[in-house]
Amino acid sequence: MHEPSQEPGVRDWIVIGSGFGGSVTALRLAEKGYTVTVLEQGKRYRDEDFAQSAWRLDKVLWAPRLRLKGIMALTAFRHVSVLSGVGVGGGSLVYGNTLYVPHSDDFYRHTQWAGLADWRRVLAPHYATAQRMLGVTTFDREGPSEQMMRAIAAGLGVPDTYHPTQVGVYLGIPATRVPDPYFAGAGPPRTGCTRCGQCMLGCRVGAKNTLEKNYLHFAAQRGVRIEAERTVVDIRPAGADDGSDGYLVTTERSGSWIRRHRREERAQGIVLAAGALGTNQLLRKCKDGGSLPALSDRLGDLVRTNSEAIVAVTAKNPRADFRADLAITSSVHPDEHTHFTNNTYGHNGDAMSLNFGPSTSGHRRQLQFLMAVLRNPLRWLNPMRSLGWSRRSVVFTVMQSLDSSLSLRPRRRGGRLDTAIADGAPPSTFLPIANRIAELAAEHIDGYAQTAVLESLINTPTTAHILGGAVIADDAEHGVVDRYRRVFGYKQFLITDGSTVPANVGVNPSLTITAMAEEAISHIPAKQEPR
Repeated sequence: MHEPSQEPGVRDWIVIGSGFGGSVTALRLAEKGYTVTVLEQGKRYRDEDFAQSAWRLDKVLWAPRLRLKGIMALTAFRHVSVLSGVGVGGGSLVYGNTLYVPHSDDFYRHTQWAGLADWRRVLAPHYATAQRMLGVTTFDREGPSEQMMRAIAAGLGVPDTYHPTQVGVYLGIPATRVPDPYFAGAGPPRTGCTRCGQCMLGCRVGAKNTLEKNYLHFAAQRGVRIEAERTVVDIRPAGADDGSDGYLVTTERSGSWIRRHRREERAQGIVLAAGALGTNQLLRKCKDGGSLPALSDRLGDLVRTNSEAIVAVTAKNPRADFRADLAITSSVHPDEHTHFTNNTYGHNGDAMSLNFGPSTSGHRRQLQFLMAVLRNPLRWLNPMRSLGWSRRSVVFTVMQSLDSSLSLRPRRRGGRLDTAIADGAPPSTFLPIANRIAELAAEHIDGYAQTAVLESLINTPTTAHILGGAVIADDAEHGVVDRYRRVFGYKQFLITDGSTVPANVGVNPSLTITAMAEEAISHIPAKQEPR
């Protein structure tokens, strides 16, 4: 990759998106001497701005044209529903702080990229860097939720696979503010975790190691300009068709109906890191609209969901309390391909109960759902059923590294994307192991199991870990970016988010996206100042 030469008023790089991939990219490019602008469609939240309750939809949900500018987007497709993070810091604002190195060879040796490098070896030092930057530590307590996880592991015959979660949280002395404990005082002051369990609503304490506390903090110190609430609507070459003369990036004010405040900026290079959904949507719009016509025809293929299922269990005892100290505190591996965690939304997460209904399985799930409601209408139709639900409930995210995929295709030319079945087997709409986990949990706490409502009613699983669509490959016939995340057909154009991940990770993918971005940017040379 040749080095960009900056023109007056032109940034060296524009980074689109400020999540795990974008924040890494912004900092490392700035450290190499480049001028960088980060464009983020979501809001910038201070710690105290996050929602105190899941009922504060304006701070929880992202639907900007409805005046909802929260940190979580819910996108429904034909074959899957996707939860994703929005805002300065991307997924780090809303994720459960869980930072795992993948253990399964299903990921490292997947045929899509196995021939390009020994990925377990190549990524190892970058995982270590990501762990240091994100302040990874081991969860340090055990309560009723963790004891239940141990019981489930024993019930599945794998008691030795139980282990506490690797988390990105400053545990410290609760509610005590101290100078930066991670970067020899160079980072922002931090406050010890108060163990409220509301990590996924946004940490109001400042204990969660969001990207604003590390990568973006140091990027801003090095002069990176971070612009919030700017939605990128077009990218096109500024001169030569291959982008060797730079790019023009058009943005609008996020959520605007009429006065869109359209603006155009120019940069010598582009790094797209808008998350798997945002990246696929923008690239498809640019390809079909003629701005980036040379993009690979494989755009939108090999989309992964981590083969996930989300289930829950609620104790019948109205005084039960299964809230954990953090959003996710423990893990179990029922087999080499499967991994599940416990999840809590803390004491103010009752609104999440609306996502869950009676447990269903196999075929005719709509009928099972209806019959369960009719058999116990007081449980499911009681308008007060949400009260205390978060305190009495545990949610389980069940992930698999087994191969499965979908494709993202426009419903009409340049329009909204929807899923389609193309390469290989689609993600399963029912994971028996997930129901078994919920059943064992229900037995342990004298409760009742639940399934995500969308999974029961329209046979659509939910994932918080969408990946792929612009995957790594040998050439443009098999993917969108090369081994170094350079976009086929264009110069000075990289993608560093989850859209390039070529296989199911089988664990929460945030650390992997961070490490892969670190590895990609490590190949860019430092800027040489003109003589």
